[in-house]
Amino acid sequence: MLRRLKYTFFLIILLANNALGQDPTFSQFYANPLYLAPSFAGATEEYRFGINYRNQWPSVPGVFHTYSIAFDKAMPNFSSGIGVLATYDVAGSGDLSTTNIGLLYSYDFNISQDWHIRPGVQFKFYYLGLNIYKLIFNSQITGSGTTPPLTPPPFDKVADVDFSTSALIYNDQIWGGFTLDHLFTPKQSFYGDETKLAMKFNAFGGVRLIGNTRLRKKMIEAFSVAGNFQVQGRFYQTDLGLYYYKSPLIFGLWYRGIPFMTSQAGDAIIGLVGVKTDNLHIGYSYDFTISNLISSTGGAHEISIIYEFTSFTIGGARKKIRAIPCPEF
Repeated sequence: MLRRLKYTFFLIILLANNALGQDPTFSQFYANPLYLAPSFAGATEEYRFGINYRNQWPSVPGVFHTYSIAFDKAMPNFSSGIGVLATYDVAGSGDLSTTNIGLLYSYDFNISQDWHIRPGVQFKFYYLGLNIYKLIFNSQITGSGTTPPLTPPPFDKVADVDFSTSALIYNDQIWGGFTLDHLFTPKQSFYGDETKLAMKFNAFGGVRLIGNTRLRKKMIEAFSVAGNFQVQGRFYQTDLGLYYYKSPLIFGLWYRGIPFMTSQAGDAIIGLVGVKTDNLHIGYSYDFTISNLISSTGGAHEISIIYEFTSFTIGGARKKIRAIPCPEF
């Protein structure tokens, strides 16, 4: 993964004052659209609520869990969308945790009869935490085992603000965009050093090759090809995949680790299965490790739940949004 190429690299992050961290990555990119890009805020019929959970490397000692909760609302009469996104990531035996809570806004420009551009922004609060009582230091190791430290090394709480921006261009079949995250490069040192979180660049896009509908434009079958590229600090990652939707089931297959386009060549193959109804989308994916870590990580499990609904307002015509053709997982 972008942030977890090796377990030993995580230990270095814990112990080195000048280490630079990387963000967690969700394999189901479009099941967590606000995390992918602020431009997706409000890109729904009216209201959308989503929960995502990722269990990374369950066979490795310690935990690598990422949680995400999102809520957004379309404001088609203003060609806009707003949203709230909260993520919590915890890693390792010391419970090194990162919490982000952000507000998002997007605006949809109709540049022609077929094409739209949708820029977006996000302002967020960033907090870095650590349970120092779960760490073991050299002074605790004795011939008979370990002993608790008399006084844990003091450290400062890490809280900061951050900002990201994105842009998305799309028509009925093609979409593409980019995100620039951590533009404020929030601090991440527990001991007051000038250590900043590296900025992240994300480029994504795809094309829907088949799209069959019934009356009222309800999609009943679709086949899509999509890609996602990320770079943060010295690490970069490229994912390419296929989606096939036949109402109400969706299947996906991704490859992560394209040579010369990913720091860890041949990293993982990702399989996805999901159920999509008019209001509820549920997906499960598994990352099967194919690198030299195949026997020690246990892959990664990911679950997503999205619920879309309307306010059932009686009377008053409501302006319809232009649907973005990307998959929901």
